[in-house]
Amino acid sequence: MTDRSSPSTNGRLSLKEPTGWFAAGNSFRKALALLSDGAFRLFAYLCLEADRRTGRLRATHKELAVALGKSKRAIGMYTAELETAGICRVKAGKNQFAGTIFEIADDYWPYRRAADCPESPEQKAYVESVRECFLSLGCDTGKFGAAEAAAAEDLRRRGIPLAVIEDAMLMGACRKYTSWFEGRALEPIQNLRYFESLIAEIQANPFPPGYSAYLRGKVRQFAEIWNESLKSGKGAPGRGYPGMPSRESVQ
Repeated sequence: MTDRSSPSTNGRLSLKEPTGWFAAGNSFRKALALLSDGAFRLFAYLCLEADRRTGRLRATHKELAVALGKSKRAIGMYTAELETAGICRVKAGKNQFAGTIFEIADDYWPYRRAADCPESPEQKAYVESVRECFLSLGCDTGKFGAAEAAAAEDLRRRGIPLAVIEDAMLMGACRKYTSWFEGRALEPIQNLRYFESLIAEIQANPFPPGYSAYLRGKVRQFAEIWNESLKSGKGAPGRGYPGMPSRESVQ
């Protein structure tokens, strides 16, 4: 006996997950026919991650390589293929942290774009500074996509000084490395939300002179120790790593 109340018999379909979908239609099929397997995978990833209002995504080749399990050289080849085929407009970043801007061409973007409101130089510089600091920590996911750019812009609108955000990220990175060294909380920092409580903490109790520079050096030191431990195959260094003194001791 057939259940007439099921979606397959009453003609209506429902999604298991209400959000996170991309409207893949004829333009997706067209790209599938034009692109190599690797380039199409990159195109699909860009479509899923791009800002729906603009069809744009800013990402480094390293981020894309990690996301797709490919080499940076391969990502460069796929990017050139997308650009040559007229599927993406590509604008390279000024450095390895700034990221490349990918914009899906109109013929391959199924959404109506929002009115083009270009970033002001102030907005762009602020978000780029947050991106560069985040990606330099070494204990994050290595990914700074549209969602993180939007979070950085929200911090700007809230009037959070860049120096406070950088201090929060440095402190958060030191604490994350410390947890790794002690075998706790081994997942990387996922996004900017990780630093929200630290931003509030530092606004209420600013660092003493010299502490920011000290933390910056400490993050580099911790990253080197961690990477060496991974290369050697010995695992976390344990409690023998150099500790982090209090703010008051760095005067």
